Amino acid sequence: MQTLDLPWTEKYRPKSLDEVIGQDIIVNRLKAFVKNKNFPNMIFAGTAGIGKTTCAVAMANDLYHGELVGAFKELNASDERGIDVIRGDVKEFAKTISIADIQIKIIFLDEADSLTSDAQHALRRTMERFSAQTRFILNANYASKIIEPIQSRCIVFRFKALNEQNMRDYIKRIAKGEGLDVDDKAVEALIYVSDGDLRKLTNVLQSCALQDTKITESDVYNVAAKARPKEIASMLKAALSGSFSVAKNELDTLLVKHGMNAEDVLLQCYKEVQGMNVDERKKLKAISVFGETNFRIVEGANEHIQMEAMLANLALI
Repeated sequence: MQTLDLPWTEKYRPKSLDEVIGQDIIVNRLKAFVKNKNFPNMIFAGTAGIGKTTCAVAMANDLYHGELVGAFKELNASDERGIDVIRGDVKEFAKTISIADIQIKIIFLDEADSLTSDAQHALRRTMERFSAQTRFILNANYASKIIEPIQSRCIVFRFKALNEQNMRDYIKRIAKGEGLDVDDKAVEALIYVSDGDLRKLTNVLQSCALQDTKITESDVYNVAAKARPKEIASMLKAALSGSFSVAKNELDTLLVKHGMNAEDVLLQCYKEVQGMNVDERKKLKAISVFGETNFRIVEGANEHIQMEAMLANLALI
């Protein structure tokens, strides 16, 4: 039977803390925990794709020498947000005896900020009851959504966004491992469309590689369904100069021809306008318009009408 290759997000995930990039301060503290074979409950906070889950798994691999069965349990709190997941899977694993050399077990709760308030209070009681033999690592995009009684029982590690050099080194690693020819413009495009999310970068790169081993800038933008920065800048310049019809035609190209959704276009507009050579007051007004448009779209207003209204407001500035 033919075996399927692992997705690159798993294939190139660091197996040890020594392989983790871009989070040196946090990694050094985790290494100290591994060396001492003891550590507190922790909260890993930060945006998606910057290494939170990777650090938890890598730390467990170093601590248990790769033998995670019975010592490390990973759960995604967004799958089961209610109190049952705490009273069931979490509590059952917490009260078992570790079969590893180290008696401390780890429960890793991914997307812990998705847990309901009742579930978090139940989790707090579980953390107290089994504190001697079980440690918890809570992964959250927004640590503020975790209740204060849990935060006070944990050390909070705030993960920073990866810099461009980290991402370039990672792209080179995959290109070398997979025999890819990624030109310089394609590398810049990968960094732009991923916006600091290494998981997204990996998926886009793998999708491009399925078509051809030679990867170009055009391939990246087509796979990611993103517009080139110059296309967004051209639309904004037309709108801010009062040429609404020109800006509208360019918007139609983005939404219809490229198949982009309105929120992605808005996010790119927000990024591009800050680097444009226009009056600062115009920039401020434009950002205010983007915020208002985004709010209306999130609330359910018609995307196309709101985007055209955005261009009209920019033309009136």
